[in-house]
Amino acid sequence: MRFLLKILNSNRTHFEKSGRLQRLSPLFEATESFLFSGSEVTSSSPHVRDGLDLKRMMIIVVIAAIPAVLMAIYNTGLQANLATSKVALGDFNSWRISLMEVFYLSADSKCFISNIFHGSLFFFPVYIVTVVVGGAWEVLFALIRRRDINEGFLVTSILFPLILPPDIPLWQVALGISFGVVIGKEVFGGVGMNILNPALTGRVFLFFAYPAEISGNSVWVGVDAVSSATWLGDGGVDAVSSATPLSAFADSTLSNIVTWTDAFLGFMPGSMGETSTLACLIGAFILIITGVGSWRIMVSVLIGMTTLSLLLNIIGSETNPLFSLSPLWHLVLGGFAFGVVYMATDPVTAAMTEGGKVVYGLLIGFLVVLVRVLNPAFPEGMMFAILFANVFAPIIDRVFINLNIKRRAIRNGN
Repeated sequence: MRFLLKILNSNRTHFEKSGRLQRLSPLFEATESFLFSGSEVTSSSPHVRDGLDLKRMMIIVVIAAIPAVLMAIYNTGLQANLATSKVALGDFNSWRISLMEVFYLSADSKCFISNIFHGSLFFFPVYIVTVVVGGAWEVLFALIRRRDINEGFLVTSILFPLILPPDIPLWQVALGISFGVVIGKEVFGGVGMNILNPALTGRVFLFFAYPAEISGNSVWVGVDAVSSATWLGDGGVDAVSSATPLSAFADSTLSNIVTWTDAFLGFMPGSMGETSTLACLIGAFILIITGVGSWRIMVSVLIGMTTLSLLLNIIGSETNPLFSLSPLWHLVLGGFAFGVVYMATDPVTAAMTEGGKVVYGLLIGFLVVLVRVLNPAFPEGMMFAILFANVFAPIIDRVFINLNIKRRAIRNGN
């Protein structure tokens, strides 16, 4: 890596003030900070010096998301191969199937390599579009504002594909990440000043703009018969669609679509990275032991969800089977676990005071159950609950800050 450092140092003057490439200095700083530690560091008071800087914090979040990424790739390939096995292979006219045949891989759901390869053909195109389009917006705003490009987009770029269905059109991915970065973050001033989670902002935009591809009974899930397939114009089948498990629970006749164990491990249809609660728990462990993710928020969300769902279980309903959905099922269905671990704990958009984190988490836990149960038209309530709590996080923090000020004033006799 020394030769890279020498190249950066030898070209530094071109990007500094009065240099011929001064306007591109954010790109230079971003490249340097990504490969090495920043050239400018604090050495004296009043600055806080800590080993956990922004780059290391973002890298830890990315590492914590790796289990969800791996499970997303494998399960997506598994569901795709299961769907393929239910029809004649010749009926599938997909470039993914054709590419698998080039590498002498069959759509065999029992073959680990086949599942990984097929899942990669769904995940990585979405990820690449997210990085290219979202990164371009980040660079554009940094150049216009003449500010450094920070590492915040690394997290958004890895989380956004994980909350999308596998076969979402790539142009919609580009629109979604553009809306999330520009409207969800840059209009507020960039990283650290946004009040909404950018990844969730992009997804909620797609949810309302293109609901057929994001929710309902036509989402690609890869498990139903050809009668519910999505047909290409030339007669080939590229994906298979049906109701997702969470929306299926709204209909009591479909309540056995998936076992709890499969839902916990992640062997079920859904958005690519949200299916495996086990993978999310591994990520939660990494975030908690490193101090990046708040255990108070995670535990509070669980308490809020458990309390309200148990209350609704007691109340019951003859017309809405979701009233009987236990806390254990809420935990493993939809994006609950993923949202608790990776979205609700976002240090920028979440509450920052210790008491505020508890209230913030409880609010999310209550809201997700309310949306899921009382409004079955929106079966996935986690993203709405988190975004709603994002808006009220500053107010919650202000309340606790004022209470602390009053307590100090009383202690000091003022």
